[in-house]
Amino acid sequence: MRNAAEMAVPVSTPDRPAELFDLRFRALVPDADWARLPPAVRRRFTKRLGVGESAVYAGRVVETDLTALGWLLAQGLRLVGAPLPTSRVADVPSVVAVTQDGAGHGQIWTRLYARGTGFPQAIHSAKRFQGPTGLEERVGAGLGMSLRVLVEDRALVFRSERYFIDLPGVRLILPRWLTPGTLTVSHAATGLRSFRFVLEIRHAWLGRLLRQEVEFSDHVEAREEDASAALP
Repeated sequence: MRNAAEMAVPVSTPDRPAELFDLRFRALVPDADWARLPPAVRRRFTKRLGVGESAVYAGRVVETDLTALGWLLAQGLRLVGAPLPTSRVADVPSVVAVTQDGAGHGQIWTRLYARGTGFPQAIHSAKRFQGPTGLEERVGAGLGMSLRVLVEDRALVFRSERYFIDLPGVRLILPRWLTPGTLTVSHAATGLRSFRFVLEIRHAWLGRLLRQEVEFSDHVEAREEDASAALP
C-alpha cells in the first residue's frame, strides 16, 4: 500500500492533455480493491482541487431514519457543531461542497440539508491524511475519528476505527463504551455522474441508531457538459 502523504501525478491520454490527479485516497486502498471500483467512483476520489477550489454535488435526501436514541445522539452533538442529521427529513434538496484546505493537508466537507421550515442544516467536517489509519475526520470542539478506507460491494467505504478528542498538547482516545458505535459512510456509483451516499451509525448493543441515504450528481461537471453541448 502506498504512503498516504499528498501525491499528484501527471496523466495524459490521446484526447486529453496531462493533468494532475490527487492520489491520497487511492493510497489507502489495496490495488486489487481499487480496481473493483467503478470508474466514476475512482475519478471522483482522485479529482485534484487547488487551494480554494471546490467540487460541488447536488441531490436529494431519499430517507433519514433516526431511532429515539439516534435522535438524542444527534441533538447532543449540537454541542460540537451538529455533525449528524438532526431531523427525519426525506425528499428534500441537499448539496455537498468539497474544498481543499488552505494548508493543503486535507479537505473541508460541507453538507447542506434543506428542512421543512427555517434554514438548512449545515454540517462541516475536515478530513486529514494522517494518523494510524492514514485518514482522520474532525468536527467541532476537537472531536474526531480515525477512518478505515475499504471497498465493499463496489462502493468506497469509510468506517470509524476509534474516536478521539484533541486538547491543547494532548489527544484523548475515547473508550468504546463512550462512543456512539461504528460510523460507516459509503459512496456507490448509480450512473456516470451520479452516486448514492449512505451514512449509518450502528451500536454494538443497541443496533442501528441512524441511517441516511442521499442521491447526488456531479453538479458542476454536469453543468459544464451542458454548456459545451449548447455551443455551435
